[in-house]
Amino acid sequence: MTHGILSEILDYANRANPYPLYEELRKTPVFHDGSGPYVISTYYEIQSLLHDPRLSSDTRNLAATAGDPLAEGGEEEAAALPPSFLKLDPPEHDRLRRMANRPFGPPHSPRRVDGMRDDLRSIVTGLIDNLGDPERIDLVDQFAYPFPVTMICRLLGVPREDEPRFHTWADTLAASLDPDPDADPAERQRKTHDSRMELGMYLAGLIEERRKQPGDDMLSQLAVGHEQDESMSTMELLSTAALLLIAGHETTVNLITNGMLTLLRNPDVLERLSRDPALAAPLVEELLRFEPPVQLLPQRTPLVDIEVRGVTIPKGSSMWLILASGNRDPQRFENPDRFDPDRADIQHLGLGSGIHSCFGAPLARLEAQIALTELARRLRNPRLLEDPPPYRQNAVLRGPRHLRIACDEVRA
Repeated sequence: MTHGILSEILDYANRANPYPLYEELRKTPVFHDGSGPYVISTYYEIQSLLHDPRLSSDTRNLAATAGDPLAEGGEEEAAALPPSFLKLDPPEHDRLRRMANRPFGPPHSPRRVDGMRDDLRSIVTGLIDNLGDPERIDLVDQFAYPFPVTMICRLLGVPREDEPRFHTWADTLAASLDPDPDADPAERQRKTHDSRMELGMYLAGLIEERRKQPGDDMLSQLAVGHEQDESMSTMELLSTAALLLIAGHETTVNLITNGMLTLLRNPDVLERLSRDPALAAPLVEELLRFEPPVQLLPQRTPLVDIEVRGVTIPKGSSMWLILASGNRDPQRFENPDRFDPDRADIQHLGLGSGIHSCFGAPLARLEAQIALTELARRLRNPRLLEDPPPYRQNAVLRGPRHLRIACDEVRA
């Protein structure tokens, strides 16, 4: 198991501020303590590796001796659902991602995301209208979680009232991404397997309904298939639907919550946003750099021996790419620890890069822009009730579990 700086990064005690640890890590751009994963923490190296075809995302390519706490039991998933395209390499990855993209974006559905603006606004307005007591708001439970969940349900065609059922499965599957050294691997494997199985069975029922009575939602379009020569098998469809349902809200919750936390710590920027909605687009890009919702990509492995910064990383080794560290690399960004929405050059790693760059990026960006703009405009004199807030256990999908705030009033 990992020790030293890696176990500090995974240690919950450092969840609220892992950035000093990343700074320490960057002194050794390719960090390896002899037994654990090879950890890459600098911007240019991460960026280059994300585009390197010699790097695999498929855990089946990991050597048995890779010694990665996250790789334990990648195989058991096969019994429940096959790996989603997130964990596959070309050509399988490209085929599945291309089919998933048809009902979601260009070139087949170019206006799908932009056409959601009114829907997004009405969900945001409804949630802010119902915040209740302005002295006691939990921004996660009352806003940042229900907003993207409602939207992804609408987009996929999953009944919103089923959310309590898939919430539990989603929590378990999100936790399975996290290298938790204290968890019992066998127990964790069993829970992950059961959750994937139950989620798969639930989605299979929905897909069966859509095949009989298609709607204009994504599940219907995926289930019916567009071109006879290219359609997903039932199992591929299930693992793709599961991925879209979970990834479609998990990261956006963090983006909105980290965003509001950052704005409350930078009241001048919050004030600017309340007056100038045009600030939202550059502000969200800077947020994706400054507090990315996915902090690290822990499942990569070289298909051949590769050299990074003079270090040879053997074929089959486990590699972690620390996106959040690359985003604060002073070799790439000036004053990287400063939150600056006016930053001119902002090619961050917050949504990944290369063939596995975030599938839902256009929607996540739009959701965060609308959410933060409306919160800034409608909450009068908002303030944090605890700082730092309590964080989720997860080191990969890092974000506050609760964000308790108060304000003078919720404007109409």
